[in-house]
Amino acid sequence: MCLAETLERTPLHDLHRELGARLVPFAGYEMPVQYPTGILAEHAQTREAAGLFDVSHMGQVRLTAKPGQDAARALETLVPGDIAGLQPGQQRYTQFTDAAGGILDDLMVTSTGDHLLLVLNAACKHDDLAHLRKHLSATCEIEPMFARGLLALQGPKAAQALARLAPAAATMTFMTGAFFVIDGARCYVTRSGYTGGDGYEISTPADAAEAIARTLLAEPEVKPIGLGARDSLRLEAGLCLYGHDIDTTTTPVEAGLLWSIGKERRAGGSRAGGYPGADVIQKQIAEGAPRRRVGLMPDGKAIAREGAEIAIDGTVVGKVTSGGFSPTLGRPVAMGYVERAAVPAGPAANGTRVELVVRGKPVPAEIAPMPFVKHAYYRG
Repeated sequence: MCLAETLERTPLHDLHRELGARLVPFAGYEMPVQYPTGILAEHAQTREAAGLFDVSHMGQVRLTAKPGQDAARALETLVPGDIAGLQPGQQRYTQFTDAAGGILDDLMVTSTGDHLLLVLNAACKHDDLAHLRKHLSATCEIEPMFARGLLALQGPKAAQALARLAPAAATMTFMTGAFFVIDGARCYVTRSGYTGGDGYEISTPADAAEAIARTLLAEPEVKPIGLGARDSLRLEAGLCLYGHDIDTTTTPVEAGLLWSIGKERRAGGSRAGGYPGADVIQKQIAEGAPRRRVGLMPDGKAIAREGAEIAIDGTVVGKVTSGGFSPTLGRPVAMGYVERAAVPAGPAANGTRVELVVRGKPVPAEIAPMPFVKHAYYRG
């Protein structure tokens, strides 16, 4: 059986073909990596106006408490995030952790009022669902909604485009969510995304996804964007990609995600610990992690890809986990992990000279602050 026959398709598959997308295998799906305009144009479109991404391959799950139970408290037994502190319409980023404090997956959690909406990574969603069922079936109804559509409308003009269809969406702030009727379909919209800029993610019924996408693409500000630009956008925004920058070998502290662990879940907090690997993570919060994620700016035009060694004075001190060309900056950027003992702590590390081994040759570079391109989230 050929690979193409084994790939799943999102509700927008026919639209992608109509728009001339180049389709590639990704996380078990046939997904658009770019459209005829190309990755650089799509990247610029998203940074300057608005781009529409198909992210329907992601896993959406509804978590509802059983009688007498609390879904947020239940989920906190699996993640270090402050889920119980979510008010209706608020969203948080967190991680599933294992007993060693490693990251099984990262996810978005939104309180809709009567249930929690989880968005999981496509490659992990079936394992995540099994994980939820194993640990939370006694306390929660766990409903996978993998057939639903999920559209990401991103960019500085995303709000004005969506406001023509759902006027109240313009008043939403970053990391909030609400139900809206769009093109006659009841959708759940969050003001969030994976580009470092303003924008929304729109969860749609499967049979409404294509019509809503067509309506959005008819707006003058909006054009279709593929996975290629999605990766360059998230990289220059300093955002982690699961399976590359974070995985079971990295803890949230090493990954620079301490901000996602609420004070209530840390040592001394009202709901400290109680999730897998909490002892490891609490110790790293108190004493520091053995390594940490840093931004890297190579000199010249050489691009350091995942796996390139990071060295200081000829001694290997880490590895690159993501690297590529930043169209916004017009230069290569990368991120990776370095040993704590090798570089100063905190911002003092910025400017530290290193070498990145690219195709066997050392490329001079320096540790740089992230994000490489300033975030532009709308906070009101």
